[in-house]
Amino acid sequence: MTKFADIEIDSGIIKRAARGDVRAHEIIYRAFSAPVYSICLRFTKTPAHAEDLVQETFIEIMRSIAKFRGEAALGSWIRRIAVTKSLMFLRSAWTKRSQSLSDDWDDMTAGEPISHGISSHPDDAMDLDAALANLPEVSRAVVWLHDVEGFTHKEIAGLMGKTESFSKSQLSRAYQRLRPMLGANDGRAPSGATVNGY
Repeated sequence: MTKFADIEIDSGIIKRAARGDVRAHEIIYRAFSAPVYSICLRFTKTPAHAEDLVQETFIEIMRSIAKFRGEAALGSWIRRIAVTKSLMFLRSAWTKRSQSLSDDWDDMTAGEPISHGISSHPDDAMDLDAALANLPEVSRAVVWLHDVEGFTHKEIAGLMGKTESFSKSQLSRAYQRLRPMLGANDGRAPSGATVNGY
């Protein structure tokens, strides 16, 4: 998970933000703008699009913060808004290109995550960003949400309007695609993935 969980905002600031206090809005923006940008850039791969999504995310945050009940951490709430905005952007791009969230991996051999064999060695991390950038948008989004952000397949399915099986399938096939890109053959799944139930 990204550093959203490490950021703490005083409840008084959240209450002030809910009342429309501009200074409180600025404090929240300064605290969360970098991790929000990071998420948006992961999904879009384009800095200009990521910057636009950061603005959209914070407009939504400030518009909705009065409804924030504190049942989860503020960072978790903000992270979900950023992910939702990013997925909405991708859906729009897919629609414009007459694409869908359908499975586009017909040329790949089906397999279980236990067979993916992606290295989790620190040295391989340098190549991971480049490898992820070569994945199709849907698969990259699923890998990022599951392995980095810690979303469950059920949550990913809800965000994408698909089934849990779709999410699991995308993750499995993304691992198959990543393995040769990373040149890994040690038989281990990527960091963050589990073998049983992935």
